[in-house]
Amino acid sequence: TFNEANITLLVRLLYGSTGARAGRAAADAAARATGSTHFSSLAFSDPEISTPLLQQAHRLGYDAIKAARPTLPVGLTLTTQDIQSVGDPALVEAYRQQLYGDWVEVARTHADFFGVQTYTRFRVDAGGIVPPPAGAETTDAGYEFYPQALANTIRWAHAAVGKPIYVTENGIATDDDARRIAFIDQALDGVRDCLEAGIPVHSYLYWSLLDNFEWTSGYDKHFGLVAVDRQTFKRTPKPSAHHLGAIARANRI
Repeated sequence: TFNEANITLLVRLLYGSTGARAGRAAADAAARATGSTHFSSLAFSDPEISTPLLQQAHRLGYDAIKAARPTLPVGLTLTTQDIQSVGDPALVEAYRQQLYGDWVEVARTHADFFGVQTYTRFRVDAGGIVPPPAGAETTDAGYEFYPQALANTIRWAHAAVGKPIYVTENGIATDDDARRIAFIDQALDGVRDCLEAGIPVHSYLYWSLLDNFEWTSGYDKHFGLVAVDRQTFKRTPKPSAHHLGAIARANRI
């Protein structure tokens, strides 16, 4: 029903209430600059207002779809990063509560599957999210190159929600396609481990097929398996596209 329904909670976790308000102000200014009198950005909305509305809409949507097609699977996706404590282990659950709120309970009662969307890990202490370890590789999006986060998040999600898992987003922003291939291989190694452990993982969807427009950075960050010439719109598959395609055709997971 929704993509990353907890995005407002992620923004507040990353930037705090002040940062979220600054994001709303910047979005409003951009809207005025284009002559628009109406603009809405869910990511920078107040989660105290938007989250209950989203949850009500999801439940109503779930019930309506099931009433029309009882056998049609209905689920939701959240932004699900791997949270690791560098201090008190109890902090992990506290930060998960900040990131997910009541969405886990919603997924338990009103979802047939749960979509995992994982890119990295968050290392936390009592003061908040801490920087990556010294010397750690980072992606062009600024976060740590940590493909192991996917398997860790799958394990958590299945234990917490108890529903089949779909990996609906996983990927890396980089102009070094060899690192994209390495990221994919290591992430899929983790998916394979989860399958061997009996976790029902039903998909792996890389984000994204094309170098795309990112809402907060335009066309600068290149996540795609396929490059796009913004002048001619010519699309050129990268080696990573052929690599992932070969894995899929051989069913190597």
